[in-house]
Amino acid sequence: MKQITLHQPRLDTVIMIEETIEKYSGECGNFQLWKKLPKSVMYQTFLRVLDYLEYSNKIAIDKEGKLGWIFSPKIYKNFAKRKDLKR
Repeated sequence: MKQITLHQPRLDTVIMIEETIEKYSGECGNFQLWKKLPKSVMYQTFLRVLDYLEYSNKIAIDKEGKLGWIFSPKIYKNFAKRKDLKR
C-alpha cells in the first residue's frame, strides 16, 4: 500500500499567497494566480492554502473561478476592541 505524505505549507508561504491574492483580487483564477506568486510553490501546496483561506472566510471564488480577497482587518480590529466580546 502506498502512503501519501502531504506537504504542510509554512507560515511565510501562506502570507505570501494571501498578499498575492489581495494584490490581484478578482482578476485571476487558481492557475493564473499561482503563476504570479513571487516565489515558487508546489501547485498542490498552493491549492491546500486556498482551501484553508476559503474555509477561514478570507477569500471567495466567483462563478468564473476568479479569487477575491474578502477578509477585512479593519472590521476585525473593531470587533477585537469590544469588551463585551472578550473573555
